[in-house]
Amino acid sequence: AAFLWSLDRLAAVPPPAEEQLRCRVLYVSPLKALAVDVERNLRAPMTGIRHTAARLGEHEPDITVGVRSGDTPAADRRKLATTPPDILITTPESLFLMLTSQARESLRGVETVIVDEVHAVAGTKRGAHLALSLERLDELLEKPAQRIGLSATVRPIEEVARFLGGSRPVEVVAPVSTKEWDLKVVVPVEDMTELGVLSDEPAEGSAAGGGQRNSIWPHVEERVVDLVEQHRSTIVFANSRRLAERLTARLNEIATERAGLSAEGVP
Repeated sequence: AAFLWSLDRLAAVPPPAEEQLRCRVLYVSPLKALAVDVERNLRAPMTGIRHTAARLGEHEPDITVGVRSGDTPAADRRKLATTPPDILITTPESLFLMLTSQARESLRGVETVIVDEVHAVAGTKRGAHLALSLERLDELLEKPAQRIGLSATVRPIEEVARFLGGSRPVEVVAPVSTKEWDLKVVVPVEDMTELGVLSDEPAEGSAAGGGQRNSIWPHVEERVVDLVEQHRSTIVFANSRRLAERLTARLNEIATERAGLSAEGVP
C-alpha cells in the first residue's frame, strides 16, 4: 500500500537527468531482515509492471532498488552513493551514516520516506535518533519529503503521528475494523465417560501392563486431519516440541492411510 503510489509515479515520470537525484523513494526499516524481505517482495510487482508495459507496447520503466545496511559491503555502498537507485531501502542507523557523510548527496532527490514498523521506534532513543535524521534529510531537500508511517499495532495513534510528522500536520489512515470470531469447542468423542475404560484390544510391547485403556488421542488425531483437509491453512498448538513431532508424524500416517498409500508412498 505504501509503495503503490510511489511505484506508479516512478513508472510514469522518467528519472531526472542528474544521476545524483535519481533516488526518489526512501524506505526505512528498524530491522535488517525486514529490509531484505521488502527488497525481495518488490521484485514481483516491478517485473509485472515491465511485462504489462511490454504487452501493451508501452515504454518499459526501469525502476531500480538498492539496500544499504550494516551488512552492505563497502564497494556496494560506494556504488549506491555514486549511482543511487530509484528506491533505497535502509535502516535508521545507516540513514544517519549517509546523512553525515558525502553519501548524503545521493539523497537530494528523495520525495517520499516510508517508515515501516513505526511503533517499534516511536517513544525510544532510537526513534529520537531517527526523527533527527528525518529532519536532517528535509534540510537537505528543496521541499520536505512526504512521510508515510506503517504499523499494524500502533497505540496511541495520535502520539505516533506527532512523532512521524514533527511540527507538520499528519493525516491518519486507520479504517475501523471489527474482528469476527467463529469459535467452537469440539469434543471428538461422543461420550467422555468411556475414556479410561479398559479396551478390548490387548496392549502392545514388553513393558505393557494389564489391559489398554481407551484414549482420546486417536479421535483427536483423526479430527485434526479432517479439519486440515477442509481448510486451506490450519494451526495446531501443542504443549511441547516432542508432542508436536509425535502429532505431526501421526497426522502424516493418517493422511497416507486415507490416500491409500503405503509408508513408502506406493499404492
